[in-house]
Amino acid sequence: MVLHGMFLAHFMYQTKLECHFFNRTQQVRYLDRDIYNRQEIAHFDSDLGKHVALTPLGHFVADSLNRGPKWIPSAGTTMRSKPTVTISPTKMDPGSPNTVLLCTATGFYPLEIDVQWLKNGRPEKEGIAFGEELQNGDWIYQLQVMLETQPQRGDIYACKVGHATLEAPIIVQWEPRSSNAAKSKLWMGAVGAVVGVVFLAVGLSLYLKNKKTTPIQQPAALMS
Repeated sequence: MVLHGMFLAHFMYQTKLECHFFNRTQQVRYLDRDIYNRQEIAHFDSDLGKHVALTPLGHFVADSLNRGPKWIPSAGTTMRSKPTVTISPTKMDPGSPNTVLLCTATGFYPLEIDVQWLKNGRPEKEGIAFGEELQNGDWIYQLQVMLETQPQRGDIYACKVGHATLEAPIIVQWEPRSSNAAKSKLWMGAVGAVVGVVFLAVGLSLYLKNKKTTPIQQPAALMS
């Protein structure tokens, strides 16, 4: 920091960051302590939204940091993170017609989050299983919500996620696609139909051509 230049070289300036959790991590108090010569001279308190001086020297530090418009917002939003949402389809049992859709929300804080499965715009009630909120080790969380269903062609599934950091819910859509076998059968059927039409056209053309060129046989009585 720039503040280092005003201190004597044989003294040490330190910064200590602390997070105090209340009500099972739903509320957080963030402290950024400024320590000089083993004495705390000022700190940033997220509950107050500003730096507070604790010594005469700390007044200079706190006043300088409080005048920095970019510093206060960044400290106040340290403990807020928007979720990233993805959908992953999978087959748990190859012999089952069911498909498992996994909605994963990652990188969010605070912990409270709302995840819903929608089918064709309506909330799904059955076949849903919620995982546990897992902490990534850096104070952000991830959550997975599973939906087991039998998707039909034309169905549209969506994972809807609401969080305190979002102005509007995140909605990620997924649509079932034809399998490779079904696509292969469809392609072979189309090719067969085209080949059939071609052979029919060729056969009809040859028939009409032969009909025009074949001479008409006269009766034997007329020839004599």
